[in-house]
Amino acid sequence: MKKILFGVYAAICIALLVWAFELAVNAPAEMMQGDAYRIIFYHVPSATVAFTFFAISMAGSIGYLVLREKNAAKALAWDAWAVSGAEVGIVFCTVVLVTGPLWGYRAWGIWWAWDARLTTTLLLWLIYVSYLLMRRFASGAQMRTSSAVLGIFGGIGVPIVYIANRIPGQHPGPVFGGDRASGMAPEILRPFLWNMAAWLFWGILVLILRHRFELKQQAIAAAEAEQSLNA
Repeated sequence: MKKILFGVYAAICIALLVWAFELAVNAPAEMMQGDAYRIIFYHVPSATVAFTFFAISMAGSIGYLVLREKNAAKALAWDAWAVSGAEVGIVFCTVVLVTGPLWGYRAWGIWWAWDARLTTTLLLWLIYVSYLLMRRFASGAQMRTSSAVLGIFGGIGVPIVYIANRIPGQHPGPVFGGDRASGMAPEILRPFLWNMAAWLFWGILVLILRHRFELKQQAIAAAEAEQSLNA
């Protein structure tokens, strides 16, 4: 039953992505930027998903630190969410850092500017890259504890990036909730919201798959440790 439900959810995700892409392609050109603005249909949703998953990673890191001495099994389950959120979040954050300069070059004539939003996003990306490198190359009982601390530190950076978007600079201000000029025309807002939903649904699918894989890896590691003790 679970496999059927998962298959249905995966099919819905694919259908949403196809529909969202169709809407993005057929959306009208923007008055000032022409077709270059269409990157927003991927840039902003990717940022939203990345920051959401970094928050999940932070929550998983906190859960691990709280439970590591009280309930090892539950602590490992939280740790699986922590590493899964960080890894999938990094993928989407990389999309943000790739699409941003592409859009910026067409809009501003430059690839990069060291303003608050761009710089804090890059720093956040580097923090989670460090997190994954620690998970990959460190060993011993303190690996999960150290990475959890780093994951919490990275999660704190998410609201800082959001606040940085309201600091005047090269990067445009918030699309919604900004000054009087913020907002979208209805014919652009509709495909934008569909892309937000499609990429969030797809991200959740990938996150679930990554979490399942991590739980299997934990089970394999526990079995190997038990064999070593019995040998």
